[in-house]
Amino acid sequence: MENWSVDQVCNWLRQRNLGELVPKFREEEVSGAALLALNDRMVQQLVKKIGHQAVLMDLINKYQQQKSGLESLTYCCETTSPKFPEVISGKNLKSFFARYKTLQWTSSYALPDFPYDVKCILAEKRCPDHSMRIRIIEFLQADMTKYLEGSLYPNSQQYNIVVNALLQAYPFLDEDGNGFLLWKRALKDRFKYVRRPIEDDEQVLRNKCKFGHRRGQTRKSSFAENKPDDVQVQVEEEPVHLEGSAMDGHIKWLKQEYMKTQRNWKEVDNRMNVTIEIRRKMISNKAPLKDILRLFPFLRCPYQLFREFQLLTHMDIYKKTVEILEIYSENILSLYVVRNNPINIMLQENLKRHTEEDILKYMKTTAACLLLPDVFGDDSSLFAAVNEEVKVVTPVLEVKNPFNVNSCEFALYVEREELAQLDDCTMALAALVAAFHVFDIPCPKRIHRTLNFLESLVFEVRTPASLP
Repeated sequence: MENWSVDQVCNWLRQRNLGELVPKFREEEVSGAALLALNDRMVQQLVKKIGHQAVLMDLINKYQQQKSGLESLTYCCETTSPKFPEVISGKNLKSFFARYKTLQWTSSYALPDFPYDVKCILAEKRCPDHSMRIRIIEFLQADMTKYLEGSLYPNSQQYNIVVNALLQAYPFLDEDGNGFLLWKRALKDRFKYVRRPIEDDEQVLRNKCKFGHRRGQTRKSSFAENKPDDVQVQVEEEPVHLEGSAMDGHIKWLKQEYMKTQRNWKEVDNRMNVTIEIRRKMISNKAPLKDILRLFPFLRCPYQLFREFQLLTHMDIYKKTVEILEIYSENILSLYVVRNNPINIMLQENLKRHTEEDILKYMKTTAACLLLPDVFGDDSSLFAAVNEEVKVVTPVLEVKNPFNVNSCEFALYVEREELAQLDDCTMALAALVAAFHVFDIPCPKRIHRTLNFLESLVFEVRTPASLP
C-alpha cells in the first residue's frame, strides 16, 4: 500500500464501499504513503461523515496491524524454515499466509455493539421476531465487512466464526439445535443482497463473471408462470442453495396436495420447512400476494399460517390469542366507551335469547374481539367488516351474523381477496395478527394501537399491556 498511486488508493476506496470519498482524495492527492500517514485530525478534515471516518480509520489500523503481524510471521518462517519444509515458495507460501490471516481474524473477532433495542431483546433472552432478526444480520454483515477490509466475500470459516460467536453469546438463539444453519444462511443471503446491485467493484464483477453473471445484469421478473407445472422462482441473481428442479418439485407437490381432500399434513409440514427460504425471499422482495399463494397455497390454511408465524417468532399465536380473550373479554365489555356501540347493543339483545353458559361465553368473547378497535379509538373498518363488504386491502376480518351460533361466519381477507375461512373469533383474531407478520405487511396507522396492544401480549413485552 505504501507505493500505491492516487488512482490505486481511489480504487481501494471503491472496493470498500467508500466511493463517495474518491473526489476529495483526488483533490488532495492522497497516495498510499499519505493514506497510511493520516491521523484522526486529518481524517476529520478530509472526510465529512462520521461513519466514513470510523470505517476509514478502522481499515488503516487493521492494515497496519496485519502488516506488522505478517512481517513477524515472515521473520519466524525465515528463522525456523526447517520446521516448515512445505512453505518454500509461491502457492504454498500464499496459502500459509492466508491460513495465518484467518487465525488472526478468528482470535480478534468480537460481536458488534448492537443498537439499544436489539440489546434489550437479547438481554431479556427473547427470541427476536423477523424484523429484529434482519437488523441483527445487517449489523453482523456490516461488521464482517469491516473485519474483511471491505471485502464482500467471506469464506465459510469466517461465516462459522461469526455465527458461533453469536450463538455462544446468546445460546437461546440456537432454535432447537437448528440455529447455526439458519443464521449462517441468513448472513450469506445478506452478503448476496449487498453485492447484487454493485457494478463498480472489481472483486464483485470478477466473481459475477466467474459464476455466470453478466455485467449490468438486472434482476429478472421472478414470479412469472409459463404453465401450471413450470414454476419459475428467482428472487436473486445468484441461485438459492436448493436446486431449481428440486424447488420446483416441492412447489408442484404442495400445489397438488392442496387440491386433495385427504392431505398428508406431516409431509406438508416438511415441504413447507424446506421451501421457507424462497418463500421468505419472495415476501421480503414484495412479490404479489397472489403469486405467493399460487406457489404456496397452504398459507391459506389457518394451521399453516399459524405455523409460519411460529417459525418466524417462536410464538404460538393461537394459544396466546385464547389467553388474551379469556383475560380481557369481561373488562372490555364493561368499559364505558363501548356501552352504546352497535356491537354491544347487538350482543345484549342476543344474550336475552339464550341461557346456555357456553353460548353466552362465545357471544361475549366474539363481542370483545370485535370491540377492540373502538376501545383504542381506532378505525374499526380496518379491523373487521361486520355484515358488510370488505373494502380495505390490508388484512381484515369479514364477519357475518357474529352472534348467531348456527350461521356465523369468519373469514380473513387480504387485498380484498378471501385468504381463509375461520372457525370462530379467536381463530380469526389470531389469523389477523399472524397475517401482518407472515406477509410482512405494514400496519395502518389507524389501527396500530389495537395491534400494538395485541402484539405486546403475544410477544410478552416487559411492560404489560393494559386497556385505556
